Amino acid sequence: MPRPSNEPRTALIQGNEACAEGALLAGCRFFAGYPITPSTEVAEVLAHRLPVFDGTFIQMEDEIASLGAVIGASLAGAKAMTATSGPGFSLMQEHIGFACMAEVPCVIVNVMRLGPSTGFPTAPSQGDVQQARWGTHGDHPIIALCPSTVGECLDLTVRAFNLAEKYRTPVILLMDEQLGHMRENIILPEPGGIEVLGRAKPQVPTEWYVPYEDTPAGVPAMGVFGEGQRFHVTGLMHDPHGYPTGREDEIVALTNRLFRKIFTRLEDIQTVDAYAVDDADVVVIAYGSVARTARHAVRLARKSGIKAGLLRLVTLWPFCRAAVENLLKTCDYLVVPELNKGQISREVKRVVQGQAQVRAVNKFSGRAIRPEEILAAIAECRS
Repeated sequence: MPRPSNEPRTALIQGNEACAEGALLAGCRFFAGYPITPSTEVAEVLAHRLPVFDGTFIQMEDEIASLGAVIGASLAGAKAMTATSGPGFSLMQEHIGFACMAEVPCVIVNVMRLGPSTGFPTAPSQGDVQQARWGTHGDHPIIALCPSTVGECLDLTVRAFNLAEKYRTPVILLMDEQLGHMRENIILPEPGGIEVLGRAKPQVPTEWYVPYEDTPAGVPAMGVFGEGQRFHVTGLMHDPHGYPTGREDEIVALTNRLFRKIFTRLEDIQTVDAYAVDDADVVVIAYGSVARTARHAVRLARKSGIKAGLLRLVTLWPFCRAAVENLLKTCDYLVVPELNKGQISREVKRVVQGQAQVRAVNKFSGRAIRPEEILAAIAECRS
């Protein structure tokens, strides 16, 4: 099998394939997963490509075991990822909670399909947005990113790994069937041509290492099993050394630190893409594949004399509250199109608190939202 090329190349590939290529560029060397439509191509590409990079691919018996293996590989020092779709994502929630509590960096790709349950496996949906935030129980922060182009599937996969390593946390990449199976011409960066962050390892003698130390940034250095550091890993509330605790002060300190390490770095984590919003009377807030349709609808609105704009959410969680609040300075109408019954539109309404009219455009039949449907909502806001 040929070794990886060091030259950038152009490729006509699917979003799922771009995601796999991004994982390899980010340094992913372990994948465990179970085939499920419409995410299977991520696993197929990595089954073929990981051995080229001396990596490991394992097809597990189910999605629960898949994320368990990913967590174990990450604790052993590997950058690790899994990919799934709605039903599998539901099965992974307990392990996502464990990774949050044990602060294990990993990437979970969810190529969303219509649900609930088996639903419509080959139809696009954005129905897992709130599940990504609240799917696992308890108080915990989460990072979720949402690409809108095939090229961004690659870029945001790399970014997901970087954020996972930087903040010692699981990161969710939310795609959808439409984007996962869409083909676009993209340039695959050469290795070394894109920023890749490594893991911050302990810089103290082994006997001084505190695995869950409260650092100024809230992110403790992470030891690697097999490299000398010995530490305890548990999903229970634990003290700074990783051992279970029932002490109120230690429980409160741990929970606050888990939130602090994310919510004091929002400027680094949150990303939006604003298009024609500076003078807009109506702004469309969209994400994922729907944002592509929304951009076209905004252009049509502009041609018809309506000052419309688009705020595309690249980071879904933590929710980009400040970006939405900034729109309220000049905008009285917000349109939120989604392939669900209204998940981000509820979040937008929570943030604006009646300071702007929020109109949801929802489709949950497995069919894409058309530009004309968004344009009609924009026009109704101005009528």
